[in-house]
Amino acid sequence: MRRLYSFWCYFWFLGLFLLLFPFFWLFLQREKWHPKAHYLNRLWGQLFFPLCGISVDIENRATLSHNQAYVFCSNHFSYLDIAVMGVVLPHYYAFIGKSQITKVPLFGYMFRKLHIPVNRESKLERYRIVQKSVHFLQHNRSIVIFPEGGIKSKQPPRMAPFKDGAFRMAIDTQVPIVPITFPYNWQILPDDGKLLFLRKGIKVIIHEPIPTTGMTVDDMESLKDQTFTVIESELEKYFTSLQKEKQVK
Repeated sequence: MRRLYSFWCYFWFLGLFLLLFPFFWLFLQREKWHPKAHYLNRLWGQLFFPLCGISVDIENRATLSHNQAYVFCSNHFSYLDIAVMGVVLPHYYAFIGKSQITKVPLFGYMFRKLHIPVNRESKLERYRIVQKSVHFLQHNRSIVIFPEGGIKSKQPPRMAPFKDGAFRMAIDTQVPIVPITFPYNWQILPDDGKLLFLRKGIKVIIHEPIPTTGMTVDDMESLKDQTFTVIESELEKYFTSLQKEKQVK
């Protein structure tokens, strides 16, 4: 049954993308039309999750301004995290992801034109990406990044140490960091090589922004630690309740 359900999910995931792709292609031809392509990304997710019977419960612990750029940072335990971001964040943002994504047919074209692919093996490339991200933030376009640098953890998951990039760009532009916690996307679509979906509602916690006004590079480690702690403390609540459920069973 789980394989059949996964087939249903992938059918709609790919089917909706192919249906929307002509419009993606059109809106990606000019930079001033890119916000329309970004809206299509959001629409894609808004259609996909209900068709798969997956609810998305968003707990907003802060009211975020649509006129303010942010650096959104979350834990990253599942490929599902990328799709969920498009649903939970109404802001116009650029997502920083692995350059390998650009090799995926059609989707890679959209990602390359709309977001920021990065080759983490190249120091020069990482520097260029930080500069491009700073440019976006200065022009009121938010950045979404997984500061762990990819899916690092096995199951049960634990966060890997955060890399510096997100926090450096936030300090350089004096833009707030917004921590986001995905407690159990890793259960819905585990990174176990099987890529099978489990039908379960998604939970997202959008935390209070952490201001960076007045911070310098000397504050980067403390900002990184603060963001890590906010996300980890929420994950620990879930892992504790999960452990209790297992003990009862």
